[in-house]
Amino acid sequence: MNPENTPFPLLLFLAVAALAAGEAAAATILTATPAKLTSSDSQITIRWSGLPDPDGLDYVAIYSPPSSRDFDFLGYLFLNGSATWRTGAGELSLPRLPTLRAPYQFRLFRWPSKEYSYHHIDHDRNPLPHGKHRVAVSGEVAVGDPALPEQLHLAFADGVDEMRVMFVCGDGDKRVVRYGLEEGNEEAWKEVGTEVRTYEQKHMCDTPANSGVGWRDPGFVFDGLMKELEPGKRYFYKVGSSSKGWSKTYSFISQDSEANETNAFLFGDMGTYVPYNTYIRTEAESLLTVKWILRDIQALGNKPAFISHIGDISYARGYSWVWDHFFSQIEPIAASTPYHVCVGNHEYDWPSQPWKPWWSAGIYGKDSGGECGIPYSVKFRMPGNSILPTGNGGPDTRNLYYSFDSGVVHFVYMSTETNFVQGSDQYNFLKADLQKVNRTRTPFVVFQGHRPMYTTSNEARDAELKQQMLQHLEPLLVSYNVTLALWGHVHMYERFCPLKESQCLNTSSSFQYPGAPVHLVIGMGGKDSQPLWQPRHDHPDVPIFPQPMRSMYRGGEFGYTRLVATREKLTLMYVGNHDGQVHDRVEIFSGQASDINSVSEVVDGPKLSTGASTKRKISPLYLEIGLSVTFALLVGFAFGFLIRRNKKAAQWTPVKNEESVELNYQHHQSDVELNM
Repeated sequence: MNPENTPFPLLLFLAVAALAAGEAAAATILTATPAKLTSSDSQITIRWSGLPDPDGLDYVAIYSPPSSRDFDFLGYLFLNGSATWRTGAGELSLPRLPTLRAPYQFRLFRWPSKEYSYHHIDHDRNPLPHGKHRVAVSGEVAVGDPALPEQLHLAFADGVDEMRVMFVCGDGDKRVVRYGLEEGNEEAWKEVGTEVRTYEQKHMCDTPANSGVGWRDPGFVFDGLMKELEPGKRYFYKVGSSSKGWSKTYSFISQDSEANETNAFLFGDMGTYVPYNTYIRTEAESLLTVKWILRDIQALGNKPAFISHIGDISYARGYSWVWDHFFSQIEPIAASTPYHVCVGNHEYDWPSQPWKPWWSAGIYGKDSGGECGIPYSVKFRMPGNSILPTGNGGPDTRNLYYSFDSGVVHFVYMSTETNFVQGSDQYNFLKADLQKVNRTRTPFVVFQGHRPMYTTSNEARDAELKQQMLQHLEPLLVSYNVTLALWGHVHMYERFCPLKESQCLNTSSSFQYPGAPVHLVIGMGGKDSQPLWQPRHDHPDVPIFPQPMRSMYRGGEFGYTRLVATREKLTLMYVGNHDGQVHDRVEIFSGQASDINSVSEVVDGPKLSTGASTKRKISPLYLEIGLSVTFALLVGFAFGFLIRRNKKAAQWTPVKNEESVELNYQHHQSDVELNM
């Protein structure tokens, strides 16, 4: 239209409309404070005002970097989370968000109910905001300094006098690790360099990992190896550089190859809590798991320990910033205690993976969200050097299978997502590793993998895989006297009796090793989709879920397991997140004499041990006399023992416990398979 020929009334109308639109847009104000979070700032406050006719599903979306398209938000908060939202003004708070190596920005949107779309849904099949009708934009919020090291986590290395530390920075410039025995004497500390790696969007296998909505810059992952550590000592360390800045100082207890006690915290399927709505369901229970483990680590004092997370780690599933949330969440425990992992389906599985046996149809799907093991392989580095090409030109898949000794226990990790059948590289490694275990030094062996060999959950999808594991792996576990076999994937806790070919060898909760491992499912670390137990086949209309005799204890409460072992006895305890107390335990005796200079009393309460050791020095003569007297007294006390027997047994009785069965029955099976 030629402006010269436009009628005056129409020009006036357009001018007034433009002015009104400008005033309406300017009327709604959105702010986010502070503009730059310092280390002392714990939250971001979002405020808005002047929003006309507010609707219950109007929302604020979260972005980083600020150049992101409206459609590519990290997550969102509904305005109705504020008590005053109906007035067109309100306030929302977010806890401190992780540094994403770019500022955050917040945008306010209208979302009319007529524009809901079930073609764009979240993990729970609810409509996702479409990123239309933007009303206001906040200023940028800088969280942290991208140059400073973050997301610190430790791991054992190949040498017993080594400790690995990994961390993330926003650039790949030189960083070092400085460490020593004296916290206040940094001049005496040693310094070692670091390796640095990263990965790119093109390395991801598929969506959402390689799409605009899922991909974010992962930063650079630094890997430093502290060497020549004295055994069993507390070391202090920090990472960074003088030009770019340093982390705060952390500490850890070095390994002691001669230690006669082992402490570990083990679980699977923990996930991550994200404090906003996003494309996937995140795991609030994971916060409690970290909280109680931190309590137990602090109770240990100067005793070494480590953490074992057996697959399905962050549940990022292609949304890369969830990994940043995860490492920020575990840093309070992982920066001071070695954090060990094995690969699960949600880290690795994608149709292009190299191993697709004939029996795997429906087992290995798209659970990684297109990550296909790459973030897992770059962000962690476990002992050993197990490698498998991704097949798409990206970094190799690592951390598949490995082992190490910790005190009196030999720990073995496997990959249930890659080839484990007889003749494979993994099978050959597992067999050779179990063959060479020094049972004098490490009388106990703990074997770990993600998908379970035994479970009474109704997980039909993995039935063929379990048969392959029973055929190829169970003979190894039995032949080489594996003590415990720990598995995740099923988001429950379940303890079996010692099993050989599905048959119980002992039904007690305290016994000497009977010749086959105790299997436990410990996938209750935080993931909240719970599968059903196996129903009785003759009750299809009104299912009941009997507990088979081989299942000693099972429950649906979130938590973790706590392992304490001396040369004489290994104790594994199930700690519940709702109270931080022990709810189940099993004790396995090795048949070896315990070192009398290192004995800890295991308790059911919050503390892992008394922290006090019982020390005795007994001469051979006194020992002989004592044994003779003890033998004589046994006859006299036999009758009294029988009388007291029931009272003593009442102090701890294994309980068959089925929690949350009726509630879990309502879960749709397809949703369960999506989440596992």
